[in-house]
Amino acid sequence: MFTLEARATQSAYASWLSPLLALALTAVTGALIFLAMGKSPGIALYIYFIEPLTSWSGLSEVAVKAGPLILIGMGLSLGFRAGVWNIGAEGQFIAGALLGSAPAVYFFDSTNPLILPCMMLLGILGGMAWAAMPALLKTRFNANEILVSLMLVYVAELLLVHLVQGPWRNPQGWGFPGTRMFPDVALLPMFFPGYRVHLGTLIAVLIPFVAWFVLTRTRFGFQIRVFGSAPLAARHAGIGSSQMVWTTLLVGGGLAGLAGVMEAASTIGQLMPKISPGYGFTAIIVAFLGRLHPVGVLLAGTVIAVTYIGGESAQISAGLPKAVTGLFQGIILFYLLAFDLLTRYRLTRVKTRGNTA
Repeated sequence: MFTLEARATQSAYASWLSPLLALALTAVTGALIFLAMGKSPGIALYIYFIEPLTSWSGLSEVAVKAGPLILIGMGLSLGFRAGVWNIGAEGQFIAGALLGSAPAVYFFDSTNPLILPCMMLLGILGGMAWAAMPALLKTRFNANEILVSLMLVYVAELLLVHLVQGPWRNPQGWGFPGTRMFPDVALLPMFFPGYRVHLGTLIAVLIPFVAWFVLTRTRFGFQIRVFGSAPLAARHAGIGSSQMVWTTLLVGGGLAGLAGVMEAASTIGQLMPKISPGYGFTAIIVAFLGRLHPVGVLLAGTVIAVTYIGGESAQISAGLPKAVTGLFQGIILFYLLAFDLLTRYRLTRVKTRGNTA
């Protein structure tokens, strides 16, 4: 019989090595899955992980997909560091897209250049407002923030569907659900003709470095690190749990909301019933794959974005189902959690006393 025994010390080297091992084992497992499906493992893995990086168009699409993953993953990682488990970033992403898109919906013929900054500010506020609900219930009634934030995802999805199929539906859209196309002044500028890399991508790349500065050079960052590692000592030092819950949830919600409005105002150009392929949930994988470190989140967001683009290519080139992308992401998380467990605990044999005749 075996049991798990906590290690006296945890190796920082093993902690950073585990994501690489998780990715390697994911590739091996993926090869076996492709083989079982009757596909060539080498070709399928090449399409998934290498082909998106072999052309400028592929790299631009990876950058576009990585943007929201990095923004949301960065916000979640701050909360996870403090032991605040925000699982509802998908709802905060949608809420930010809804509130942030309101100026473009109501002023669809506007030429005022201030409409875009207004949209981005409202997007942040929309995500923060959606995150404020689990923060209030957690601090006031000790409600579980995991369940509350998760349930609010479905509320946001239903609200989005109601608006794009009802009051906000494009009257010239031939009955299809969706808002009017946003005016040009409400769209994020593109950097290169023919490619979809936009201003939001640059913002997403800069945010992790801002977060790194906050975590390592400010009092707030120190409070997050102390509260996450030693909550009892943090309380004795005057770091209130309610303050930490509110701050990390609002920051996470604000970044998710910003990602939502930038997605609507860039690659889509309108609100539709499905504006997210599950960025809010996938960003949880990004946060843990990046070890809750800002630079790690930046790299992890890029890696997961490659699986999105590779999955789309695999559907066309190799006839693989769309669900394989989600399967890959789930396998990565499974191996990552398994390695995390082994870095914190070791398997030890429990000696049992045999029966004697």
